[in-house]
Order: sequence, then structure tokens, then C-alpha cells
Amino acid sequence: MNIVVLGLTITSSWGNGHATTYRGLARELAARGHQLLFLERDQPWYAQHRDMPRPPFGRTELYQGLDDLQARFADAVGDADLVVVGSFVPEGVPVGDWVQRTARGVTAFYDIDTPVTLARLARGEHDYLAPRQIPGYQLYLSFTGGPTLQRLEREWGSPRARVFACSVDPTMYYPEPQAPRWDLGYMGTYSDDRQPGVERLLLEPARAHPDGRFVVAGPQYPDSIAWPANVLWQSHLPPSEHRDFYNRQRWTLNITRADMIQAGWSPSVRLFEAAACGTPIVSDRWRGIEELLEPGREIVLADSTEDVLRLLRDGREDERLRMAERARQRILAGHTAAHRAQELEAHARELLDAGGRGAPADMHAVHEETAP
Repeated sequence: MNIVVLGLTITSSWGNGHATTYRGLARELAARGHQLLFLERDQPWYAQHRDMPRPPFGRTELYQGLDDLQARFADAVGDADLVVVGSFVPEGVPVGDWVQRTARGVTAFYDIDTPVTLARLARGEHDYLAPRQIPGYQLYLSFTGGPTLQRLEREWGSPRARVFACSVDPTMYYPEPQAPRWDLGYMGTYSDDRQPGVERLLLEPARAHPDGRFVVAGPQYPDSIAWPANVLWQSHLPPSEHRDFYNRQRWTLNITRADMIQAGWSPSVRLFEAAACGTPIVSDRWRGIEELLEPGREIVLADSTEDVLRLLRDGREDERLRMAERARQRILAGHTAAHRAQELEAHARELLDAGGRGAPADMHAVHEETAP
């Protein structure tokens, strides 16, 4: 197939979880023989922090704005068998209108941030997706599963909402035997709604366990945070250093955004990465996590500082290692980038075989009338 993806970024992993997800998917699609064009808006923030300026799979092109996108890539979008627009794409609403007018193949919206997107739509914030556009995307690929899929179809009019979670690249994330450096670590960009979980499940345990060693990696943490003396903070880790980071932790912490806890069924890419490295995971609690990893057997769920302290002080080493291996096998069996590439191909071929090329005629008419 000829596939075009318009995503937030594939060239820079700085401060976002999109790049590593797109890189794995792009590599596996190319390996399956598909022609892939990734289109990324050239933005100063990512331009200053590009750790993969020329991805070695498919073709990546930067564009300067909507006019540049339309002038240079109309033929590519029009001729593609599948065009995917991702969440948080700059000017995503006019970009989506243009794609739905231009594409003659299958159109899909890939929402790596589904609970955040739906919360924004409910507040009337339509910066990268407008409610009227959802019926015009023939496929809604949702980071979140569970009841959210039914909501997308029944409340928002998606003709086909399918779970399409993040994934892991097992060629980059795998166990490496080395002595642990930290008892508990966490990787994640700062956010106001996640920080209480970081405080409760990492910083407070660090204060109460001064002999323990802790680490936090991620950008945008404010200067006002009082890091305990036994907590190391690193502002950014490129993907090339993630494997070493996970393998040097006895336990790694997963903290979930508030909108994603409320929606449930929203696993972070960090869960997949840590599990693939064979690093045992302690996580906050949300609906649907037991369908991904079995609590008590493949993952530990913690509600309080005391839960974490008991784990660090009293947990058995042999059970810690067995739990990590069980989680690793579970994730590798169904959540690699290769699995996602196969799923995307299957979804697109089903629509193409059913004659699903292009948006419905009435949607073309709507967008002709409403496009700027």
C-alpha cells in the first residue's frame, strides 16, 4: 500500500511520546513492503532537539505550514491508499479538512491522546480535531480501548472506532544484565495532573527511605520542586538511552494522566518499554489495566506511599524477577510495533476491499462548504 502519515513528530522525541511510537510503526510498515511518507510540521521546539532528523525507514518530509503542505503534497495525499492524521498535529482542523477533501483512499485519525482529545472536545477546544470531522474519517484509531470506542461511534459519529494502542520496539527495548543503580525510577514529561502521583509514589517514598536510590527523567519540571537528596533528576533521555535507564532500575513507576485514568484502558508507551526490558513495574490504578497485565503476577498496583515502601523494603527478589519476565512475555506476544503494523494494514485492507476509497460524498460537500 501507499501510506501517508501526518503526525506531530517523528524526528524529535523531546517532551513527547509520539516520536518513538511513529518510528516503530513506520519501520514495520516499511519492512512489510509498504511505501510510507511521513509529513511533519517544522516547528522550532522540535527543530532544536531532533535526535532522528532523517528516519531510515520510508520517507520523511518537513513542511512549513498549511499552504506549503497543500502545495507540495496534494498529489501524494490524493494518490495514497491510506492517509493517517495524528492527534496534536499543528493546525490539525484545517489539515484534516484538506485531507478529507483531497484523499481518494482511506482516511484515518490516529489519536495517541484519546481521553485528552475527548475532554478537549467537551470543553469546546478544537485545535487539532473538530467534532464535525470525526464522521469524515473512515477509521478512528484510538490509543484508548474499552467503552471509549463505543462513545466515539455513538456520541461522536465515528463510522469505525478501533483500539490502536502504543507499542514497543523489541529491537531497542530488551533486558541487559547489569547491576541496578536505582531502586525505583520514573520517566515522564512534567504535567500538573501527574505530579501528585509522582509525589505520592516516588518522592514521598524517597523521603521516607533515605537509604534508597531514586531517579526521575523528563523535561519541563519546574524549579520549585524540592527534590530529595536521594533522587536524581535528568531533564531528558533520548530513546537510545531508554534501555539502559530501565535496565538499571529494580522497579519502574508508571503514572497516568487524569483524563486517561478517568477513561481507563489507556496504557502508556512507557509500560510497554519497561516490560520489554524486563523491568518490574509498579503502577497507579485505572480500569482496564488488568486486561493488559495481571496485577500481582505481572505488575504491582500501588495506591499509597506505604504500598511502595513495602515493595521496596520487603519484596522478594526472586518474585520480582519472575514478575518482570511474565510481563515481558505478555507484552511481546501482542504489543510490538510489528503487531500494530499488521493491525493497521488489516484495517485499511478491509475498507479498501469493501470499496471504501475516499470520504462519503456528503462529507466532501460539507468540507467544501466549511473549509477556509
